[in-house]
Amino acid sequence: MPAQIPHLAVTLGDPGGIGPEVIVKALSVPGIAQQARFSIIGLADPLSAAAAQAGVRPIWSTDPGAPVRLIEPCPPVTPIHETSASGGEVSFQFCLEAIRRAKLDRAHPDFVHGTITAPISKEAWHLAGHKYPGHTELFAEQFHTADFGMFFYSPKLKVILATTHIPLCDVTRTLSTAGILRTIACRDLGIAAPRIAVCGVNPHAGESGLLGQEDDAIIKPAILAAQHEHLDVKGPFPGDTIFIAALAGHFDLVVAMYHDQGLIPVKLLARDTAVNVTVGLPTVRTSPDHGTAFDIAGQNRADPGSMLAAIELAITMASSRGT
Repeated sequence: MPAQIPHLAVTLGDPGGIGPEVIVKALSVPGIAQQARFSIIGLADPLSAAAAQAGVRPIWSTDPGAPVRLIEPCPPVTPIHETSASGGEVSFQFCLEAIRRAKLDRAHPDFVHGTITAPISKEAWHLAGHKYPGHTELFAEQFHTADFGMFFYSPKLKVILATTHIPLCDVTRTLSTAGILRTIACRDLGIAAPRIAVCGVNPHAGESGLLGQEDDAIIKPAILAAQHEHLDVKGPFPGDTIFIAALAGHFDLVVAMYHDQGLIPVKLLARDTAVNVTVGLPTVRTSPDHGTAFDIAGQNRADPGSMLAAIELAITMASSRGT
């Protein structure tokens, strides 16, 4: 095995969800386990059960020198395919262990260059007493990162969000010209000189103020400031049409103002190939773009495509940053 390959953590997510299944399926794809050294942070029982159902040979070991190592940072729980405080607690601990390893000195044998996170239940985290909207905010807090973003990468469409996990009623109160400018100007996308389209927040991008003032008062000044910084950015465009232009190749990146505005087209057009990336961190963090899917967990019905894409992108990003 090559000496200079990235070491990546893979967190199990909620043990009652489809995380164990998509992990074992993705890591069993020929050639993947040779491109990086992996530490699965989770529990043996749900991984073994998923592998048995899928007819996949377990490739992990608890041996510290194994190419795919299993690390169990907390006692086992009985996975149930529904939201639970126990599932929330262990999935939170998996993330903390991955973050701890990403903060180690690079020369430490347990140091990881990045983390691929399998899906968690935000409700389960809250039931366990962990009041985070999701992985993105936890990683940003733990790495003391104020300028971070939620970026969705796929071969078909690339979208970054100006706001993340907040109620729709809070979006216009949360948006600011400075915040939108930071999102537009994010350099951690792996796209050289991107052509950027910015969505409006109101229908028809406000229709010159007839349908809301935020597009002219908040979003346009951010676009003008970005243009002043010599960025190739245009907008604000109506959110119901701009993704058509991006899909046709006229833009490399769309800046969406809120979660569902950006995620509906991504999940419609690239559900099994899109990857959620937290940009702005000193480490790599990727994730599949789907949730726990408790309704199909334990049935060998989950498609590992998005998890495989998340692993492959993490390998590429970590390698480009230097190992």
